This record gives sequence, structure tokens and C-alpha cells, in this order.
Amino acid sequence: MLVAARELLAVRTPLDAELMVSDMLGAWWGRRLRGGDVEQILGEGLVDYAAKAGTPAALTLLISIAYLGTPRQAAKAEGAALALMRSGVARPRWADRVGAVTPVGCYVSRDIYGDQDTVVCTFAYDGEDPHALVMVVDYNMGGMARDAWVSSQVDKLLEQARTEAAGDPMLRFEEIEPQQARALLEFAMKTTKQAHSRRNAPRLVSDSYSACHAFARARIKALPPGRMRPAPLHAEAPYSRDRRATLAAEFLASEAAETLSDPSAASRCADYIIDYGCDQDFGRPLRVSPAKCETFLLHWLPRKVLLTPEEQDAMPLVLSAWVRFAAPRLGLPEQAVRATLDAIWDATARFAEAYRDPTTFGLDRALVHRLLPDKDLSALPRRAFAFPLLQGMHGSINLDVLDPADPSDRRVLLKLDHAGELNRPDLEEHLAWHEEIATRLWNGDPPQLWEAAQRLMDLGYERHEILHILIEIAERIGDHPEELASALEDIADIPDEAAW
Repeated sequence: MLVAARELLAVRTPLDAELMVSDMLGAWWGRRLRGGDVEQILGEGLVDYAAKAGTPAALTLLISIAYLGTPRQAAKAEGAALALMRSGVARPRWADRVGAVTPVGCYVSRDIYGDQDTVVCTFAYDGEDPHALVMVVDYNMGGMARDAWVSSQVDKLLEQARTEAAGDPMLRFEEIEPQQARALLEFAMKTTKQAHSRRNAPRLVSDSYSACHAFARARIKALPPGRMRPAPLHAEAPYSRDRRATLAAEFLASEAAETLSDPSAASRCADYIIDYGCDQDFGRPLRVSPAKCETFLLHWLPRKVLLTPEEQDAMPLVLSAWVRFAAPRLGLPEQAVRATLDAIWDATARFAEAYRDPTTFGLDRALVHRLLPDKDLSALPRRAFAFPLLQGMHGSINLDVLDPADPSDRRVLLKLDHAGELNRPDLEEHLAWHEEIATRLWNGDPPQLWEAAQRLMDLGYERHEILHILIEIAERIGDHPEELASALEDIADIPDEAAW
């Protein structure tokens, strides 16, 4: 990278330099390193290496990282750059202008469905070198930023966006306050970071997002703070439980639901649709789109909800009826309704393949329902890990009637899991800690607990060893949720050769 930084000496503007260095820093964005934080090991390591090199290219790189890096990288880079400048190392003329930008205007292009916002923020260096940061915010992915790029053709970009919106009833283009743009993009980038921090998370962003990440982060800080994040299109007031129930009743009594042959299954499916819109789509149960319906059918339901066979059969039909019920309320044109219904039709066959009913793998349905009283399908692996003894007889105790969701039955199950340790003097205290970990695994709180357990399984640890490791950490840290989450994340990154 230091060799590549020699090209910085040949660029003519601070914008070119910032984009080049942002691309360098993006080489490891979103990646994980065993044994430490990638931004510390590689980012701060690059700063230290450049400081020792002491060349003009190294100085130019440090000046750019002082603006584009993480807070720790920026502080180290600034100090190292000042030291090199005091020693007389030469730097380009434009170096003093790095990051010296002012915002000019902010805009958002929205599709009529409310699927995504394309945010355009324009900047200039004292009126010169105008450029635009463009970021795509995807609301079907929790409002995360999924793409970003930079354009120097600002006037052409804005004119094209206005022209497209004027000629397409499916698009809207409007100017927003810089404070709103900052709040929206800060939330989107934070959501992206959280999504990529999860264990085995797929790559959810474009290559250009990685390359522009550092640049975007710095430019967003140049926007004035102080406003709430603007609500996405079609957002409404929060839905209480009573309001959700009323909406479901209105749907089931509507003309759109007349053809549904199984009212009981239709009612439960409607509840899932409404809960998804309220809890996963920024309080927008009525919002419908091809992308949202596909995400709901092919990704969220198969991962999150335990459906009965009747509900599995009814869900695509109920969702289609929901589209016909909701679309008029949002004022969607007929072409949008047809496109959404076509998407559901295309996804119906794939839904049958994507939805994995755990009972088809040989699991007893009654057992699955005991582990999933809340129908949270994603909780099945961690709850089965926490309570492996749930069937058959253990002495005179019938395990099939014990409820792991009940605290008293939970204690009995854990005591049976320790049948060989009944004579240990600290048994009650030990069981209390096992109950603490089992309860946390049951609730998924914090999510890093199960991620750490999986990582330890990957390394070859047995179940009881894993539980004891988790207990040791929880006991050592105590009631400090953020410290516990951090310690568990460190476990998830321990190298294979580490010994406990």
C-alpha cells in the first residue's frame, strides 16, 4: 500500500487523493481477523508503517488517513503527519485542502413502493471541484446502505434524476435538509456495519460501497447534525397491539379476503404479515412491493416463523389478498399492483422449497412446539443446544411433559443434565449459572452468546465445555451487557490454536 501511495504524488486534486485512499482502506472493510480488530491490526498498522517510512508518499497517505480513517487511525495519522512535516518532508500543494469541503445540497430519489432511497449529497472545496456522494438505502434489508459511489458530474446527475422522476410515476425526487440526510445515512451505515458483524454473514453490499466507505463516513460528518432521521415512504404512527388486531379484522372482512377458504389459517397468516411490516419494515404493515413480498416469503418466514402445514399452504394466497387490500390505501397505481402480484406468483413455488419445516427433518412436531412456543424458528438450534434432554424417561421422570419455557421445569431439566455431578458441594450455585446461560440462550440475549457457542463448536469443544466457558465469562463480567457482548465477540475470533 505504501508503494501504491506513490501515485498520490501525481494526482491533482484532494478529491482524487481521498477517493484513492478510501479505496485502499476499503480493501479490508467488513472483513474479520482472528485475534483482533481488523481496523486496528491493518489500519493502524499501516499508519505506523507509513510514519516509519517518512517519505513524501507516506506523508501524503497519512494526511489522507487523518481525514478518512477511524477516530484512532485519524488521531495517530495526524500526529505522525505533523512530525514528518516538522522534519521537512515535502507534500503536494493540495494536501492542505484534504477534507476542506462544504455541503451544497442534499436530495433523495424514492421509488413509489418505498423499497429504497437513493440519497445524493453534493459538496465542493470552496466552490471548486464539485462532487456528489450517492448512497442507496435498502428498507427491505433493515434500512442498511448497500451501495455507494461518487460522481464529479453533479449537474448532469441531478438533471438526470429530475428527468427520470418527471417521466416515471413510479419515482419521486425531492430535496431534503442536510441534517436529515446526515441522520438517514448515519443510521444506514450503522445498520450495514451491524449486519456485517454477524457470524457467517453473507456479503450484503457492493464492491463500490467498500471502496467508498471511508470517504462516505467522512463526508457525512461534514453535514450539519441536529435532525431526526426522516421517515421512509408510507411510514405511519406506531401500531399498538390493538391497532394491529383491528387492521387484521378489517382485512379479513374485506372483499380482497373473500376467496380465502381457510379463515383460521388466513387469520394467523395476516398476523404474521402485519407483525413483519410493523417490526421489520419501520412500522409499515400496509406497504407492499415485489421486493418486500419476496423477502418476506423467501427469506424472513423460512428463517423466523414456525408455520403449520395449513399456514404454509395458505400464506401465498393470503399475501396476494393482502396486496389487493393494501395497495388502494397507499395509492399504488395498477401497474405496481400487477407487478407485486406477479412477484408473489413467481415466488410461490420457491417458497415451498425455501421454507424448511423442521418436522420434515425427522423432528417430532410436539418437541418442536415445546422449544418454539413463540414460533421463532431461528431460536430452534440454540434452544436445542441449551436443553438436549427433552424426550423419553429419566428414572421415574417423564421428560416429554417438562416444559423448557417454564422456569421450574427448566431447573429440573438442567439438574438431570448434571446427573453425574449431584455430589459436588457447589451444585446449587453451579446449576444457577447453567440456568442463567440456558435462559440467555433461550431468549437470544445477547445474540453474541450463541455466536460464540457456535464458534467454539467449530473449534471442536464439547457442549458442556462450551457452557462452562460461557459461564466463566458471564461470572467474571457480571451485570455489564456491553462488556459481555464484547467479550463474547472476542471468543468468536479466537484462533484455532488457542487453548482454554
